[in-house]
Amino acid sequence: MSKVKLRDIAQCRSGDKGNASDLSLFAPNEEVYEILKQQVTAEKVKKHFTGLVKGEVYRYEVPNVFALKFLCKEALGGGAPSSLRLDNLGKCFGSNLLRMEIEVEDEVLIIIDEARQGI
Repeated sequence: MSKVKLRDIAQCRSGDKGNASDLSLFAPNEEVYEILKQQVTAEKVKKHFTGLVKGEVYRYEVPNVFALKFLCKEALGGGAPSSLRLDNLGKCFGSNLLRMEIEVEDEVLIIIDEARQGI
């Protein structure tokens, strides 16, 4: 078992709507998707964004594209018109989420690495 950052096994897109940040975390295959479902919970995402996300974090599963969607409420300092944040549109939340660490079986990491290399 190895501890890895999400950026090593997944991709993320993020955006905003008002005072909420919207993140979609994509797994490369069903096996990694199952790992993400187990380990990347709404509670862990809320903790990861301590100090930034003041409201609730909701998680939605999107199995047809191996994705988890997170809606982080009260995350943008009031939203674009009223925030003093440099990135008031929430685009940085995706790269921030990819810094979260989870544990993954070494065999799964080997499969991911081989797939990337085209083996």
